Amino acid sequence: MATPDKQKRLPRHAILDDESVESSRRLTAQGVFNLMPKELFWQARYRHLKDRGYLLRPRYTPGWKPSWINTNLDPMFCEDSILLIDYQVMDAKRLSDSELVAIKSFVKKGQEEQIAQFFASIRDPRNHCVRIHEILPDPLDPRLGLMVMPYLRPCNNPEFSTIGDVIEFVDQTLDGLVFMHERNIAHRDIAVANIMMDARPLYPNGHHPIRLNSTPDALYPVSALPRAGRNIRYYYIDFGISSWFSPGSSTMVIGDVGRAEVPELSDTVPYDAFKVDIYALGSVYYKEFGSKYKNTDFLEPLIELMKQERPQDRPTAEQALHEWRKKRAALSESLSRWRLVPKSEQAIERVVNDTVAVAWEGIYHLKKLVS
Repeated sequence: MATPDKQKRLPRHAILDDESVESSRRLTAQGVFNLMPKELFWQARYRHLKDRGYLLRPRYTPGWKPSWINTNLDPMFCEDSILLIDYQVMDAKRLSDSELVAIKSFVKKGQEEQIAQFFASIRDPRNHCVRIHEILPDPLDPRLGLMVMPYLRPCNNPEFSTIGDVIEFVDQTLDGLVFMHERNIAHRDIAVANIMMDARPLYPNGHHPIRLNSTPDALYPVSALPRAGRNIRYYYIDFGISSWFSPGSSTMVIGDVGRAEVPELSDTVPYDAFKVDIYALGSVYYKEFGSKYKNTDFLEPLIELMKQERPQDRPTAEQALHEWRKKRAALSESLSRWRLVPKSEQAIERVVNDTVAVAWEGIYHLKKLVS
C-alpha cells in the first residue's frame, strides 16, 4: 500500500488502522463517495469555469479519482470526499487573487438577474444586498446563468453570543431592508437562510467552504473569534422570487411563496409584498433571538410591531427602523457587552457564566482606565 509523503505531517486521527482501511476500500468501491448526480452538473462545467478564472475543488476535476485510494488515509479527512450541500451553489477559488467565491446556477427568467446586478451597481453603506462579481453564460444550457458572488457564511453560524451582536444584526438588516424598499424592490423570501455574513474577520486563517467548522484542508476543527469589534457585515441573498415595482404601481402580488410563514400569503388573494418582508424579518428576529434568549426582551416591542396579524397594522421598513433607533438609543452601552442567556440554560450554568461575564466586564473597564 502506498503511503503519501505528506502523511508524516498528518494528524493521527486522519490515519486508518488496517481493519478500517479495508472497510474504507469496500465503501469506496461501492461508490459511497462518488459524485452525486447534481454534483456532475458542476464537474461538467469545471473547464469552462477555469477558463473564466474560477477553480473548483479537486473533487470536481474531470476524471476525478479519490485521493485516498491505495493509501491508509481516512476519507472523512480527505478534502475531496466532501459533498456539496446546496447543489445550486458551488464554491470556487478566483485564480487572479485566490479569493473564495460562490457561484450560483440560476434560471434566466424573471427579475433575479436584473435585481442582483442593480444592487451590485450601487455603492452605499446601507446596501446590504450581496455583491455580484459577474454573471457568466452557462456553457451547456442557454436557459441558465452562473452568478459569481463573494463567498459568505450563514449569519447564525457561529451563534450570536452577546447583546451587541444582536444589536448590530438588527441595525444592518433593518437598514438594508429600508434600502431595498426605497428602490421599490421587495425581497419576498426573507429568512435566516437568506441572510449571510462576510465572516472572514472571524476566521483569519479561513475555514472549509462546506464543512464550516473545519480548516480549509478539512483536517482540523476551527473556532471562530468573537464578533464584537470585528466589523461583521450582513447581506441579503437570493432574489429568485423578488419583485421590482415601477414607481407608483401597485405592490400587490399573489403566490404562496417564500420560507417564512406569513398569514396573508395566497395563490389567489393579492397581498402587499412589502408588508410580507416586514413580517418575515420580524419572524427572523423572533426565531433567532426572542424565542432563544432570556435577555432580548428589548426586542419584543419591535417584533410585536413587525409581526402584526393584519398587514395594514405593520409599519413600513422606514417606520420600523425609526422605532428601533429610538429603542436602541435608550439601551446602555454596557448592555452590548453582556452575553446572551439561553432560555434552556440551567440555574447553576447561569451563575458560572454570569460570573465569567462580570469578570470580563471588569477587565474591559480596567483596560479603559489604563489606556
